[in-house]
Amino acid sequence: MQPIMDTSLWLAHKRRALIHPVNGADFLMHRAAEDLADRLGAVERRFAKAAVLFCQTSAAADVLARSGKVADIARVEADAAFLNGAAGLIAPLETVPFEPQGLDLVVSLLSLQTMNDIPGMLIQIRRALRPDGLFLGAFAGAGTLAELRESLLAAETELYGGASPRVIPFTDVRDAGALLQRAGFALPVADVETVTVRYADLFALMADLRAMGETIALTDRSRRPGSRRLFARASEIYAERFSDSDGRIRASFSIVWMSGWAPDASQQKPLKPGSAKVSLKTILEKPEGH
Repeated sequence: MQPIMDTSLWLAHKRRALIHPVNGADFLMHRAAEDLADRLGAVERRFAKAAVLFCQTSAAADVLARSGKVADIARVEADAAFLNGAAGLIAPLETVPFEPQGLDLVVSLLSLQTMNDIPGMLIQIRRALRPDGLFLGAFAGAGTLAELRESLLAAETELYGGASPRVIPFTDVRDAGALLQRAGFALPVADVETVTVRYADLFALMADLRAMGETIALTDRSRRPGSRRLFARASEIYAERFSDSDGRIRASFSIVWMSGWAPDASQQKPLKPGSAKVSLKTILEKPEGH
């Protein structure tokens, strides 16, 4: 099966963004890290060893360290440049370089959407967790950059009679829950939060995406650079369809969160069908006041 994502190109984009940082362009990672802190805060337990997988910055590891709930934190990155001199492991993207049942907590922020084998990655994570170990992950999901996708598609179709993909496909939150189950996680939960950001125009949005290192890295992308005419027309369509009364455009980022536990005998399990002591029919038919 041909890979959808050119992960080597994605890493090149990320390295370029690291060399040329733009203040504030990491707002999505900061948002994800804040959400991680909230979610970890709701978990009433401590973790002996945690791994932070391919998060590209120290944000997630910093959250774990500040929580006081994790004794040992290992960062894993695909390139030493992302470690910025800090201690960590270098491993190929889409791999989990730990022995089976060697971790109590695994965290992944904003990288799963770039992986070609998400089910395989989740299976590796589940295998690396000890029984009753926790996985917390966030990735860009369906609905992300929907306005940009529609505007580019409309402009390219209008100008050239056809269109090539210019925004990567994103996984739906319902599929995320199914993927957790398929990977063997217990108590799987998936939810989504949409962040709406406003820009002066399409070009300001694209500048932010470049600064994030999130420009297109599809394997089946057009090798012909987009023309000035294409982007000018796409900008017009974007403004026509997705602008507010003050003329600024909206850009949507849907962050899908996943959580799941490595199976363990101590975990709560659903009752078997037919094992209830009282039927729902009896409860519904019970007279008021009794």
